[in-house]
Amino acid sequence: MNSTSTERYAKVIEVSKRVRWEIDRDIIRGRGFDYSRHFLPDGLSLADELPFLGGEERRLLSQVQGRTYAYMFGLVERFIAAKVMELGRAQALGDQVAMEALVRMTDEELKHQKLFRQLESMMGQDMPSGYVMSADPDAIAQAVLGSGNWAVLALTLYIELFSQAHYRASIAPDEHICPLWKDVFLYHWREESQHAILDEMEFLKEDARLDEAGRDVAVGELIALVGAVDATVQAQAAADAGYFCGITGLSGHAERAAAVHALVLKAYRWQYIVSGLLEPRFNKVLFSCLNATQATRIRNATAPLGYAMPKQPGVAEAMAA
Repeated sequence: MNSTSTERYAKVIEVSKRVRWEIDRDIIRGRGFDYSRHFLPDGLSLADELPFLGGEERRLLSQVQGRTYAYMFGLVERFIAAKVMELGRAQALGDQVAMEALVRMTDEELKHQKLFRQLESMMGQDMPSGYVMSADPDAIAQAVLGSGNWAVLALTLYIELFSQAHYRASIAPDEHICPLWKDVFLYHWREESQHAILDEMEFLKEDARLDEAGRDVAVGELIALVGAVDATVQAQAAADAGYFCGITGLSGHAERAAAVHALVLKAYRWQYIVSGLLEPRFNKVLFSCLNATQATRIRNATAPLGYAMPKQPGVAEAMAA
């Protein structure tokens, strides 16, 4: 490993130590969620796009989606932690600085999982019964980790970059969302910023090991993983739309219930897929590794999801900035 790479790992360690936080001491601080406020901003939840919803219903929809937002990050961090632990183990007899950086990242991802489990427990006590988590984190992790390192690391970089874009462009500027909710993603963002640096370094190292034929296979794996993300969000959108409509009484209004379902699916495709496809740093890293045919394969595969964009002016542009 060259000295420049070692220096970058060392810098990540330095920042990781500086921004380190603890769940109860720094985030929860004895507080509960403020259910008189939104959780996810409209720029993520798209709740403002259903004109027949009143203010209380839009707020509830943002809270239901916010509950899933926490659940989904806890879910993906299960496979991220496992992959990073594997990468750290590979450095055990090599660069000890790189190993320390990756071990610290694993520890932080495990802490994030614990945080999101704690949030779910809190919301489960406060919100109406009937909420369903449609996917098992261990089963998802096993399926994702069946792909090669290139595809898994590309997906990991993609997730960690869009989570930062969500915070910067939508969560941080909103002064009206629940303060505890906002703090969760402030502190999450601080550590994820360092994780994305490691993701990029490890992805580019893996890319350098591939020839064109190997990269062709890896591109196919990445496309399949994005398809699996879409299948997961489809299932959760159906569960969340049903939960919301049951609470609000919209289940008895077939046309409006269908509109809620379509909106939640659009919002989840926006949150977990399309916003990541717009993220400039991800695009720069990924497409710099691909030839024209490989790039076209990815664009064609994701094109059907391109409709999932906010109607609110400026939201998508802010996310892509």
